[in-house]
Amino acid sequence: MTTLLEQAFAKARDLPASEQDALASLMLEEIESERKWDELFARAPEKLAKHADRALSEYEAGKTLPLDRDKL
Repeated sequence: MTTLLEQAFAKARDLPASEQDALASLMLEEIESERKWDELFARAPEKLAKHADRALSEYEAGKTLPLDRDKL
């Protein structure tokens, strides 16, 4: 376990049980989500490369807009 994760767990120990459970749920959901994305990308790397090339082409052609975080 990394030092940073150990520090996070040490701080989490001081939280009320309900907050610890909420934090644990978020962590488990995030880990599962990352596992699913890794699996999807591994299944079809050629599709991912194709979409990346298309996105880069659209960017280079000036067909994209900057991300407006206020509109998310």
